[in-house]
Amino acid sequence: MTRYVFITGGVVSSLGKGIASAALGALLQARGFNVRLRKLDPYLNVDPGTMAPTQHGEVFVTDDGAETDLDLGHYERFTGVAATKRDNTTTGRIYADVLAKERAGGFLGATIQVIPHITDAIKEVIKRDTEAYDFVLVEIGGTVGDIESLPFLEAIRQLGNELGPEEAMFVHLTLVPYIPSAKELKTKPTQHSVKELLNVGIQPQMLLCRCDREIPESERAKIALFCNVRPSAVIPALDVSPIYAVPIAYHDQGMDREVLRHFRLPYDGEPDLSRWRKIVDSMASADGEVHIAIVGKYTNLLDSYKSLSEALIHGGIANKVNVKLEFVDSEIFEKPDAVLRLEGVHGILVPGGFGERGTQGKIEAVRFARERKVPFLGICFGMQMAVIEAARNLAGIADASSSEFPDCGTAVVGLIKEWSHGNVVERREEGGDLGGTMRLGAYTAVLAEGSLVREMYHGAATIQERHRHRYEVNVNFRERLEAAGLLFSGMSPDGALPEIVELPGHPWFVGVQYHPELKSKPFEPHPLFAGFIAAAVRQARLV
Repeated sequence: MTRYVFITGGVVSSLGKGIASAALGALLQARGFNVRLRKLDPYLNVDPGTMAPTQHGEVFVTDDGAETDLDLGHYERFTGVAATKRDNTTTGRIYADVLAKERAGGFLGATIQVIPHITDAIKEVIKRDTEAYDFVLVEIGGTVGDIESLPFLEAIRQLGNELGPEEAMFVHLTLVPYIPSAKELKTKPTQHSVKELLNVGIQPQMLLCRCDREIPESERAKIALFCNVRPSAVIPALDVSPIYAVPIAYHDQGMDREVLRHFRLPYDGEPDLSRWRKIVDSMASADGEVHIAIVGKYTNLLDSYKSLSEALIHGGIANKVNVKLEFVDSEIFEKPDAVLRLEGVHGILVPGGFGERGTQGKIEAVRFARERKVPFLGICFGMQMAVIEAARNLAGIADASSSEFPDCGTAVVGLIKEWSHGNVVERREEGGDLGGTMRLGAYTAVLAEGSLVREMYHGAATIQERHRHRYEVNVNFRERLEAAGLLFSGMSPDGALPEIVELPGHPWFVGVQYHPELKSKPFEPHPLFAGFIAAAVRQARLV
């Protein structure tokens, strides 16, 4: 029997529903259950693919090519369960599907309404392909009381009634703020948030109370009384560092026991949390630290690089060091000598991005890493900037550029309009839709024998990594660039698309067209990040 846990949030956004859902998934796994996690987002975009990173944070890409919410990254990092396009939907996607069905005559002349047609579509999304799982955890985006969330809340209310308490549970994440002037914790925001939930017909069975300090038993009892839940089901959700200690903290507060108690499952035994204790102990006993500069263009919202930040931390876990991250706006380096700010860092990473702004600063950062022999990792757009830098300064192509930019000179990087994905040829038209039209999802790369990346991947001849981009390095420049010293060490199986470049003779210089950060996990650090941080450790011993 599949059991569904619905996680909602109230009072304010960014309380951590994604982490809470992921941590609960990890706890249930530690008790021997198999889990699947899903996210329902109330915005009207079909997916987050066309949103600026500074609007919504990073776009997390699945193996099957879906552009999804960043919370799916949390789900994968905590549970190791690979997400799919079925695990994230939006209001826009639901309405688009329902209206497409209506246009095709699929409703047999019925008047299309939010109830039942939209809510039925939401319920179908929640339940599809879940038969093989013990638990399906469904996070509802936004906060209770938002008009955008109402169809989703109505759908899970109906589903809760249809399934009954044996198969459905509601968990509500809320805020218990501390008022310094009164020196008091205030439970009223939580009470009002639960009241909002009750107004749409949902009674939560558990409350996760975000707070920056311990919540006294008297306050927990008060919350339980006014919100109609058991006192033991009022779970303090305190700030925890590192983030991978959250499953341990939630278990200590009884979260997993309360979930099992609700479903009348045995809960007396202890979960196997050895994986998480090992990770936390490793981070606490780290031997030294390395400093990594991330030279990007979305540094005013660090969630733009969430998976990247976590993957670097995983690289630190693999090497038993702490990783200190310095996010630097690449536009700074467009001023004379500003790139000298990078002196003393142990590694330089240039991440993905779109558009011309800040590109010259990224190129200067690449040049600094190459000339000063600082370990370098370029990801997606960062790889393209590394190739342009090499073309300009090693291969003598002074006007090397990308056709993504206005006034492009020699297009060493260009828009790809056709490529192979397995046995399928995919095509895109210039000037067509932007949403969902990039090279998305898992693609195979063939690694050159004797290359650094093949060593990093433990000798593997082929790999599969996730992509998200529409511009590619022009393979026609390969011979000239390799003659100048840049090795194309990873290619698509048909040899048409460069996937990896590296610089032989440099301590560690790699550019990849894909996004390795999307597959890294604390208990399974991605080999490129483990190798990059290992190189940074060696660099730290030199400076």
